Amino acid sequence: MAPQKILALLQQALAHHRVGQLVEAEKLYARVRAVAPRNFDVFNLSGFLALQQKRYADAVALLERGLRLDGRSAQCALRLAHALKALGRHGEAREAARRAATLEPGNADAHFCLGELAAVTDGFAAAVPHFRRVAELQPQAADGWANLGVALAQSGGGEEALECFARATTLEPGNTQALTGRALVLQQSHRPSEAAAAYAEVLKREPLNFQAWSARLLTLHYLDDVSRETLLAEHVAFGRRVAEAKGRAAVAFGNSAEPERRLRVAFLSPDLRGHSVAFFLRPLLERMDRARFELVLYHDHPTIDAVSAQLRSLASAWRHVAGWPDERVEAAIRADAPDVLIDLAGHTGLNRLPLFQRRLAPVQITCLGYPDTTGVAEMDYRFTDAVADPVGGAERFCTEKLVRFAPVAWAYAPPEEAPEPARSGERGAVTFGCFNNFSKVSGATLRLWAAVLEAVPGSRLLIKSSGLERSELPRVARERLAGARIDLERVTLLGRVSGTAAHLAIYGQIDVALDTFPYHGTTTTCEALWMGVPVVTLAGDRHMSRVGASLLRAAGHPEWVADSAATYVEIAARLASDENGRRAWRSGLREEMRRSALLDHAGQAARFGEAVRDCWRAWCAGGTAAPAKSA
Repeated sequence: MAPQKILALLQQALAHHRVGQLVEAEKLYARVRAVAPRNFDVFNLSGFLALQQKRYADAVALLERGLRLDGRSAQCALRLAHALKALGRHGEAREAARRAATLEPGNADAHFCLGELAAVTDGFAAAVPHFRRVAELQPQAADGWANLGVALAQSGGGEEALECFARATTLEPGNTQALTGRALVLQQSHRPSEAAAAYAEVLKREPLNFQAWSARLLTLHYLDDVSRETLLAEHVAFGRRVAEAKGRAAVAFGNSAEPERRLRVAFLSPDLRGHSVAFFLRPLLERMDRARFELVLYHDHPTIDAVSAQLRSLASAWRHVAGWPDERVEAAIRADAPDVLIDLAGHTGLNRLPLFQRRLAPVQITCLGYPDTTGVAEMDYRFTDAVADPVGGAERFCTEKLVRFAPVAWAYAPPEEAPEPARSGERGAVTFGCFNNFSKVSGATLRLWAAVLEAVPGSRLLIKSSGLERSELPRVARERLAGARIDLERVTLLGRVSGTAAHLAIYGQIDVALDTFPYHGTTTTCEALWMGVPVVTLAGDRHMSRVGASLLRAAGHPEWVADSAATYVEIAARLASDENGRRAWRSGLREEMRRSALLDHAGQAARFGEAVRDCWRAWCAGGTAAPAKSA
């Protein structure tokens, strides 16, 4: 065909393309490709059209062909990056985006794409320089500052992140990404009341922002003046909004309803990495009976580390779904057809709770990651124990059926690199300590601690929390401590340290651990006991304020569980005065832990597996009324 005719056909196709007549445009592009197989423009344009139609595999093939014809086109390389990203081929997508940015250094879209891909593949810290470049190239664009702020907030740069969000909202006052990011930084900065209000402002503008919904629900747990009734109502409101937006998919499951057959059990979590959820999960996965259960893991976080590798080795299938849109995650899970799907996140970050409303498996369970109900109508069960959720009192505050599957709902796996407990009684003054997230240090907690310090003259308080290593956060902590009339001269603040062994070694600097209230610690309580340090906790009226009671009873020390503020202070003072007892616990608590249900990994895995089986049996029988066991 003559060049003039080819050009005319291409222009005709482009005209259709520009006005959205994509079918007609593709037919003409195909004719041009057939007669001009070395024409770069037709492959670049055809690939772009396929990208618009979400025919991502076709787009990749066409755009790769285009780049072979003209390797200098930043536009074609960037379009290829978007197509590869949509297919989940993030490494290749990053290379294509990097090529586009190299060819055209001033292309803000290329740097933005690089930032998005870096966040998914290497974490937010790796994305910061790319989003910083976008902001430099487009200083009047609110989204550029908002994206930089999010990357900074997720990688520890809280103060600079707030400056970025301020710039974004100055340019665009209603920018919800910036408003959400600001709320996140407030939450990370241990200012939960302000964070909750900030998330509420986001939801006024964007009612279907379910990550903001979840973040606000989690934040409410850090406040000590929110009733159980209010918390339930807030979770139910979330579930209702999700149901309205997502509905339940009209899918008939083909899973064979045989009660005793081998089950495919899938776990969905952003925390299948060096995270406390993974540490409590691993003992169960290691010992679940493979003759009865096939395990599938969906990991929803950019980080893949040594813990991820350990967990992956325990599963028959591993899917890394970080950065995938909900639709793609849903399709992947439905293709795997699990019999039971277990959520390990609840309303913590990067959760996929709206997908559970879509009903992805016959049986859906939540456990481990969150201390409350999800509010999601299609979540069938929440696994717990009878201490954390007492029989008869907890049911009305949950939208799921409670399954009390074991004496204690956790199986603790002590880190292999944990040092031996330190010797006791070498420092003179008694030191109380708390290693919980400082956001859990509520007004009620500070009043308890002030009373403990007053009851034990000369004693000290060591507080260690992630974030306190940052320059601005110790100031916030000191202001709150001073406001509770705690003498700052008696307080030591420590932040994150490098390595698990170094972190655990710091337990050697404290004599008695003080739990927070109403939001207890979990991992920190187990760590303290493993390092030979007694823990004092105050039992409350809900799961999050009964976790310490469950753990301590399982460890054989219910006498360290208080039922009132006065008793909390009495127990702490008694432990402080019992130097011989503290010396014995330093050397003996670890062995007590080994004999407890917390480290009965085989037994816990068997109980967990049997509870899952009971839930499956209930589905086979035509319902979800599995026995609410109290083991």
